[in-house]
Amino acid sequence: MAYPDLRAFLSDLGDDLLHVRQEFDPKFEIAAVLRSLPADAPAVLFENLAGYPGARVAGNLIANRRRMALALGTTEERLAQTWLENKGRALAPVIAKGSAPVQEVVHRSPDALLSLLPILTHHEKDAGPFITTGVVLCTDPATGRRGMGIHRMMVKGGKRLGILLANPPLSQFHANAEAAGRPLEVAIALGLEPATLLASVVRSGPLGPDKMAIAGALRGEPVELVRALTVDVEVPARAEIIIEGRVLPGVRETEGPFGENTGYYFSNVSPVIEVTAVTHRDNFIYPGLCPWSADVDTLLSLAAGTELLGQLQALVAGVVDLELTGGTAGFSATVAVKGCARHEVRRLIMLALNLDRRLKTVTVVDDDVNIRDPREIAWAMATRYLPERDTVIISGAEGYVIDPSSAGSSAGSKAGFVATRGSGPEFDKVTLPAAAAAKAQEFVATMLR
Repeated sequence: MAYPDLRAFLSDLGDDLLHVRQEFDPKFEIAAVLRSLPADAPAVLFENLAGYPGARVAGNLIANRRRMALALGTTEERLAQTWLENKGRALAPVIAKGSAPVQEVVHRSPDALLSLLPILTHHEKDAGPFITTGVVLCTDPATGRRGMGIHRMMVKGGKRLGILLANPPLSQFHANAEAAGRPLEVAIALGLEPATLLASVVRSGPLGPDKMAIAGALRGEPVELVRALTVDVEVPARAEIIIEGRVLPGVRETEGPFGENTGYYFSNVSPVIEVTAVTHRDNFIYPGLCPWSADVDTLLSLAAGTELLGQLQALVAGVVDLELTGGTAGFSATVAVKGCARHEVRRLIMLALNLDRRLKTVTVVDDDVNIRDPREIAWAMATRYLPERDTVIISGAEGYVIDPSSAGSSAGSKAGFVATRGSGPEFDKVTLPAAAAAKAQEFVATMLR
């Protein structure tokens, strides 16, 4: 089922959505709740915001594979396969007919963003409120290619935002605009249904499909777009909120500190957006995503992790599955293989660490290990891995910008761990008869209801 917007997705959650009517403040309090929720908790809709009558904040939306499977119209078991199959069936966006819901309310040249939007302040030492799930949309002035991606943005006061542009393609689009002495016109979409949000973080090279077309493929129907009011950018017509503006050429200001997905504060000297308009739906829903949370883990695992899985399966026979380790900002992964010789596993490690510049450690296990169970991974490392024999080290690798261990240096290092079984029966994993295991699972599931 394709969800046309965030509201349709939320309405389909039923008991998996908790309506919170107690008043909560966007400054610290909502983020504190979101940080406290376990991954299997329901999604949350805060309906009583201090200082923002009529506005709502939704969070914990994509914290588990169950809700992501619902968003993509598949099962948890087929999430990766569905992603890889659908991504290649690009569906180009279409222009919306009639009025766009996201332009129901219009604020041209607003004086203060915080007077309009409940932008969350997340952590005690954050320099201010930060937008964490803003999908930034723009067009490359050199090629005309559309770009979209999630970039953190700090409310600097009034109608100015600091934006961390560390990743392509938007970093290159900005460089191209600056080289021409022009501002880069952008629009920031907030409150998108999960499939479009996921598509925004897919890596799509200059010859790859438009990310909006990937979003259409993941949704199962094209994304409806409308022209922004003050900038030359097309935006999702059924988003909850659009912030329009221009990245000023030649302007850099301190942005941060901000508690990043690494679990540490990070500051940068970054470009600045001057906001030209804000449009939104009546009774809009602001998307709250707390960094270093289960929401981020699922977003990275399904987007970046599944992308890497597809690449590795095309290069190495026997690759079965891949999971990015929760809480590591995508820096650590576990790969399951079947029938791979140790020399092939070492080649796999080298490929993985070079294909994804974020990855710092990769652990490879056999497919009898549940790679989504930390206990089983630890068991494989404890019983199948010998440090001297099974460690792969890469030095002089590229450091990642928000990784504090390589801060102040452009170089980092990476490691791989071979935790696959030997060939003898002494490596046979203990098991239960299938009938007994099935009866036990049914009993436990009933007991926990």
